[in-house]
Amino acid sequence: MSDKRIKGFSRLSKEAKIEWLVGNYFDHQEKAFETLKTYWNSDTKLQKLHDEFIENTISNFYTPYGVAPNFMVDGKMFTLPMAIEESSVVAAASKSASFWLERGGFKTTIVSTVKIGHVHFIYEGDHEKLQSFFEEIKERFYEDTSSITANMQARGGGILDIRLVNRTEAMDDYYQLEARFETCDSMGANFINSCLEQFSKTLTQSIAEADTFTEAEKNVQVVMCILSNYTPECLVRSEVSCPVAELEDGSGVSPEEFATKFKRAVRIAEIEPYRATTHNKGIMNGIDAVVIATGNDFRAIEAACHTYASRSGHYTSLSHCEVKDGIFRFWIEVPLALGTVGGLTTLHPLVKFSLEMLDKPSATELMSIIASSGLAQNFAALRALVTTGIQKGHMKMHLLNILNQLEATEEEKAIIVDHFKHNTVSYSAAVQKFCEVRGIEKPQVTLKKP
Repeated sequence: MSDKRIKGFSRLSKEAKIEWLVGNYFDHQEKAFETLKTYWNSDTKLQKLHDEFIENTISNFYTPYGVAPNFMVDGKMFTLPMAIEESSVVAAASKSASFWLERGGFKTTIVSTVKIGHVHFIYEGDHEKLQSFFEEIKERFYEDTSSITANMQARGGGILDIRLVNRTEAMDDYYQLEARFETCDSMGANFINSCLEQFSKTLTQSIAEADTFTEAEKNVQVVMCILSNYTPECLVRSEVSCPVAELEDGSGVSPEEFATKFKRAVRIAEIEPYRATTHNKGIMNGIDAVVIATGNDFRAIEAACHTYASRSGHYTSLSHCEVKDGIFRFWIEVPLALGTVGGLTTLHPLVKFSLEMLDKPSATELMSIIASSGLAQNFAALRALVTTGIQKGHMKMHLLNILNQLEATEEEKAIIVDHFKHNTVSYSAAVQKFCEVRGIEKPQVTLKKP
């Protein structure tokens, strides 16, 4: 077996990286190279831009970019950009949007927009002395970061508060400087982290220069300075509601029965973590797709939302339902730290396209839009689960994936899709019908059965 270790890989040219990769890992080297090259952008300037987003770039990885129309959010109409590879998500979001369009649309509230960061440090001394000293020098933290915060303050943002947090009950000698920030329309990670690093310098220098501390106490050890992706104070609520009688959708289930079943389904997700995980995953389908399309960090959003779902010590549903006095209410409350300026928003052509499609929203407007997308997705999934079942829509889309794998022609697809309008879709049934339509005993391509 060949030794696949390499030094200095990052310093190689793009072509050299590919040559090393295909030479060491692929039997059909020309085919491997052509696969990578197929996904290069023909516009060399645009390709260079994508190459410089991350390190060691050798190609682009495409994700389908779809749109979901008919979203009315706070009285304004939107068509949502959605970047996602999973079948049914865009269709489900669109269907929910159309359903609620006729019932007043989505109504949102920005609960708060605060983001948090910490200087984590070790102090081996008296807590009361440290707390008193912190109060004395607190103003210095603002003064020493004035050059960093000037532009943000001009936009209405900046540092909102700084406090000393004693965590010695959890870990010996462990303290934090916890700061709250308003970053306006930017996500603000670089701004926050720059402030935190200056805070750590101000803290250690101030203690070192103070006469009130012993030499041992002056040995403050800063462990790290970093923003938190848990943003429980950067919160948005999206809600839909209507009289129960208006829940009629032609599914054959009465509005009253639908409301009862729907509420029970949400309640199960509130009390059962196994169900809550899948329930919230569906919500994140709707949220992540728009987050990615608008150039935001879906991994940070995922982490924050799931932590928020666990804030009580019990993992639970992010959405909630109430049926009271003949009114059906369904809402979601999620932490969404988003940006509409900086980062990819000014570089990635499709991100700029997405934001323009959304009428160049502010960060808070984007919070409202994305929360509504998550609620729409959740409503669609629960509606299917308590009426026709989730598999009907999923298998319809899965059928096309199977037929594409079989390399079916458009004419064959039309015949087979029509057949399964009245028959249950399964992998084996789809293959059998394909062979019947083509007049063969077995497929002529190698299939990977799911």
